Amino acid sequence: MIIHCCKSNHPIILIALRFLFISILLVSCSTFGQIEATMIQKKEPCAEPIPTVFDRVSPAVVFIIAKSINPYLVSDRVESTLGSGFIVDQSGIILTNSHVVFGRPWIAVTLDDGTSLPAQLLGADPVFDLAVIKIPVPSGRNLPTAALGDSSFLRVGEDVMAIGNPLGLNQTLTRGIVSAINRIIPINPFSPPRPLIQTDTPINPGNSGGPLVNRCGEVIGINTAAIASAENIGFSIPINLAKALLPSLLEYGRVIRPWIGFQGQLIDSDLQELLTIPLVEGFLVEVVEPESPAEQAGLLGGQFEFAIDGASFLIGGDIITSINGIRLDSPDKVADVEETLKIGSTAKLTVYREGKYQKVEYDILERPVLPWDILIGYGSLIAPIERDGPSVAP
Repeated sequence: MIIHCCKSNHPIILIALRFLFISILLVSCSTFGQIEATMIQKKEPCAEPIPTVFDRVSPAVVFIIAKSINPYLVSDRVESTLGSGFIVDQSGIILTNSHVVFGRPWIAVTLDDGTSLPAQLLGADPVFDLAVIKIPVPSGRNLPTAALGDSSFLRVGEDVMAIGNPLGLNQTLTRGIVSAINRIIPINPFSPPRPLIQTDTPINPGNSGGPLVNRCGEVIGINTAAIASAENIGFSIPINLAKALLPSLLEYGRVIRPWIGFQGQLIDSDLQELLTIPLVEGFLVEVVEPESPAEQAGLLGGQFEFAIDGASFLIGGDIITSINGIRLDSPDKVADVEETLKIGSTAKLTVYREGKYQKVEYDILERPVLPWDILIGYGSLIAPIERDGPSVAP
């Protein structure tokens, strides 16, 4: 069981093969826009003393309490969650996890010095479990900010530290190493996977949304998950992913992404030779998302599952041979198709079904927040502390 708080030789190719158009789910942003969080260019590995790193970063780490009312209960109707976050801009912008604050109308933040302030949710993305909140700047003072690093330079074995509020224990530091990078954890067939940082740094309920910091004192991840049945197997969202999504969260309050509506993997000539069932080269549709444009257009997913050398396949569904005139016979072609699928455009598919080729068309819509993003996704897995009733942790 994973609670909310494989490195591959070719991770990008494998993700493209397994899940179509995952890169579409990321918003391409190269700058922070209005965010002025300190960006330190990566240099030679740092080895600053841990107390020095803590003294520098911890003032920017905050304690978050979020509450909501469950109208379907007759008692204990106030539900509270406790988590962590960190200030990235002196205007009061704070990064945290979506599962800590999304859907919670009342949010309060406690600063390092004990000051408690109300917070406003500016934007959230349950798919990648990221959220941005804002607090008012106390009169006559400057808010400390955390420096954001570059997670693309992370190496397995690198020292890292988590700072947060595990079990409500304010400003707690734990340490460990980077155990793996590009760790993909599929939660359910309907939510896209994301590459996570795996660490043996202890991450507990209440650490959710807090920073994972390197020995340079830079935030390189946002703590988001831990496996309850294991010892010190935790996960963090790479900070580069957060930086890419932050402008969209600030401008629109959400991440705008096209809704393709199906998932699957490529079928190549080697797999065709291995199997004795009728297949053609193309993209095997394994899952069609309920109520999606793909489902409404009549696209069919798989029904029979089997595994070959550790790889799982769900067969019996449609095989898409081309989209918008581009044949789907390689990862490069998948990338080419991505450029054609924009919100408001039309997807024109050639589909192989039951030995015949068919044409399927549907308009690309904006992907909404889907029920499984919240109920089954990462947000339900690394648990912030959840309390029924108005009580909170110290």
